Amino acid sequence: MNIALGCDHGGFGLKQEIIKYLEERGIAYKDFGCMDTAPCDYPEFGMAAAKAVAKGECDRGIVVCTTGIGISITANKVKGIRCALCSDTVSARLTREHNDANVLALGAGIVGTNLALGIVETFLDTAFPGEEKHCRRVEKITALEEESMK
Repeated sequence: MNIALGCDHGGFGLKQEIIKYLEERGIAYKDFGCMDTAPCDYPEFGMAAAKAVAKGECDRGIVVCTTGIGISITANKVKGIRCALCSDTVSARLTREHNDANVLALGAGIVGTNLALGIVETFLDTAFPGEEKHCRRVEKITALEEESMK
């Protein structure tokens, strides 16, 4: 598995903790920035990570800003991305099982490090089971995307 990472200055510290976690688990990643806590704009980094997932360069993505809201909106502007903003492990599990989400957004100012790493673990370790009803719904999302993102 290869993970695309992106953050703004508000998510930099949490992204560093996520990198440590991925390295401890031997999970490959590509860091699309930002690279420090200097003020910056999340769309640049959220878009880069999301595009890497959409192009198949990375299997999944994790994007982080202070609330997770702006960077999740940004990631969802990329065709083929289903980004879910999660602040608990149940949502992380269900978005993988029900929506086949391929990008996780986190709010560094909303969730603490331990909870965030639990959310990351759940997101990465939960497979999309491919139940018919969930496949049908994801296909409908994809069809809407095809229609609106021409």
